[in-house]
Amino acid sequence: MVHPSLRGYLTFAPSSRYERLNRLAKRFPELDKSAITTCITMLRLAQDLTEGYDAHFARHGLSQGRFIILIHLLDAEDSGRGGWTPAELAEHAGVSRATMTGLMDTLEKDGFISRENHPSDRRMYTVRLTPQGHDFLVAMLPDHYRRIAALMAPLNEAERETLQQLLAKVASGIPALKNP
Repeated sequence: MVHPSLRGYLTFAPSSRYERLNRLAKRFPELDKSAITTCITMLRLAQDLTEGYDAHFARHGLSQGRFIILIHLLDAEDSGRGGWTPAELAEHAGVSRATMTGLMDTLEKDGFISRENHPSDRRMYTVRLTPQGHDFLVAMLPDHYRRIAALMAPLNEAERETLQQLLAKVASGIPALKNP
């Protein structure tokens, strides 16, 4: 049985869901009804989280990619590193170099980052947070962290740890979908 708070994440009504799954299970014996229901629940939650993050970042004129770059640059500033090369940023953000170029172009246009000649290699440059970018993050992050805390408030610390462990177990199965 599905917990009542999760019913909204299912793509079809509970009774028709079981009927459909039962029909499919007769045709395909390898169908695991619990696995299907759990996967659909996670997919819907992931979609809702993405939409929530998109709305949150849009209020600040950002995308998730732009936010990730700014956070990396703030950390570089705090750690004394100062900045990153575009290739390093792309690697840490998990995006292509071409995508990184587009993200940096808009952040530079908004005055949040600067590109400076690399101190030891004239073919490269270092990306740094501008004072305007720094001030923007300092003003935005308290609201961001409050919203994340509110999102996770229904779970106590032990439940959060358990959820992280369970999600790691699920993530270990992703190759079953990806690999041929």
